[in-house]
Amino acid sequence: MSQSQAKAPIAARTGTQAVWARLRVEAAAAAAEEPILASFLNAAVLRHDEFSHALAYCLASKLADAQLDAMLARDVAEAALKGDPGIVTQAIADMVAVEERDPACKSVLQPFLYYKGYQALQLHRVAHWLWGEGRQNLAFHLQSRVSERFGVDIHPAARIGQGVMIDHATAVVIGETAVVGDDCSLLHEVTLGGTGAAHEDRHPKIGRGVMIGAGAKVLGNIEVGDQARIAAGSVVLKSVPAGCTVAGVPAKVVGDCCPQPARSMDQTFPDGK
Repeated sequence: MSQSQAKAPIAARTGTQAVWARLRVEAAAAAAEEPILASFLNAAVLRHDEFSHALAYCLASKLADAQLDAMLARDVAEAALKGDPGIVTQAIADMVAVEERDPACKSVLQPFLYYKGYQALQLHRVAHWLWGEGRQNLAFHLQSRVSERFGVDIHPAARIGQGVMIDHATAVVIGETAVVGDDCSLLHEVTLGGTGAAHEDRHPKIGRGVMIGAGAKVLGNIEVGDQARIAAGSVVLKSVPAGCTVAGVPAKVVGDCCPQPARSMDQTFPDGK
């Protein structure tokens, strides 16, 4: 991301049309640089007239299987995007979040086409819409397909905000009654799980701007406050105050957080510990 992009107002950087224009420019440049991918990039991005159509096409290509072919999968995705236009806004915010926070990401094209955390999250949004429409069987089919395809298991009923990055994403599990706020970052092997077999509200409620490190397990109907940070490998069984760092098994408060931990992705402990 260039310095001028970094300083641009957030609305200008995350507006659908602005990001869609960037995505098309990056796809065209990639096609010119690597002609062997030109047909793929044309089908995935360049031949579409708006972002929602390209997103539906790409999600369908990942979702399709013997039970739900690519055309039917695309119809499902387009119905969700039309039924809840907020999914498009969330998808744009998620894509920009990945570009800004992941130093390995060089463009918005990368997460859109290749990052399974991003794609799994957008397919969850489609499944969540289906769940809200009372189409639970199809929502469960999408959940199962995403789990098989990406190794990411998110219950369709889980509520996830926008500007969320699921980095690497392998073995991420998010339970039915979990809530994840806006602008969070989750790394691989994170579990937002329940305790016991009861059916009541049993999963964590994650605030805004929270960073959860690789392999962390957050269990039970507990709250993690805004701008908190959970260290890699921790097991969190009690609520976490806003703006602090917790670590360990079981996790305990070890200090305050750096500002905006989900954006900075700073995983060092206070005072360099």
